[in-house]
Amino acid sequence: MNNIIFEFSNYIGKNINIKNEYIYLLLITIICLGTIRIFSESIKKIIIKKDGDHKSKYIHNHRIMIINNIISFIIIFLIWDSYLKNIITIISFISAAITIALREIIFNYFAGIYIKIKKIFKVEDRIEINDFKGDIININLLSFEILEISSNEYGEQSTGKIIHIPNSYIFTHPIKNYVKEFKYIWHEMIIKIPYNADIKTSKNIIYKIVNNNQTITSIPKKMKRQIDNVDLTYRIYFSKLEPIIYTKVVDDHIELYLRFLIHPKKIRNVEDDIWLKLLDANKKGEFMLYKFESNMI
Repeated sequence: MNNIIFEFSNYIGKNINIKNEYIYLLLITIICLGTIRIFSESIKKIIIKKDGDHKSKYIHNHRIMIINNIISFIIIFLIWDSYLKNIITIISFISAAITIALREIIFNYFAGIYIKIKKIFKVEDRIEINDFKGDIININLLSFEILEISSNEYGEQSTGKIIHIPNSYIFTHPIKNYVKEFKYIWHEMIIKIPYNADIKTSKNIIYKIVNNNQTITSIPKKMKRQIDNVDLTYRIYFSKLEPIIYTKVVDDHIELYLRFLIHPKKIRNVEDDIWLKLLDANKKGEFMLYKFESNMI
């Protein structure tokens, strides 16, 4: 096999006027990298057949890619070791031009390293950056991808659109991470009632509905454990973790602000459950919802 490669490199060298040894090393490099690629792809197929969980597949695939890149780098270094000095000399003359031409790529590359080291977000985190909001589905050295979610008005559910964002955005735009230290965020619902409604009774009914929602009631204890274990880098504390209702008087009605802790991905389901029970209580005459007068003719 080695003789065949050597003869082939001699043939190419005569035709394109390049030293045979460079062609030989290049061919050896291509064969080695190709072999590594075939081997890694075979391992991926084995893992995919063995493990049906999508998250595990993603993690294993990512690790295989990293190992593949490391092995490829080592092999290239070993093959071209004696010629590296000459290569470095050549690169030094064109490095300035490359830096200028590829400054955005270089910037994104180092931003990617920063993301990996600082862990400002990870896969499955929900973030918002430069008016883009979504769940992280992939992080590369040059960019990261998020699965877009709708606005608060539409329940922050997935739109099915994937947004590719350059890593350099982390240095030029503020980032909101919904779940970095805590899995839960404070969410508020505005419930409008008429002036003649009994506020105390209305609040008791809302509290009863909320306290019967297992998703909401299970969170305060979990949140307390997370606060106790939070990194001392952050000065974060909450005086109250249980749901609470605030009152505000508006022009022609009263607004009750229901505030509670919830996982960002469960907001819409919880809101739907609360509204259905409030509408049912309103229908039975146990609760009074504010009714808007229609100006339409």
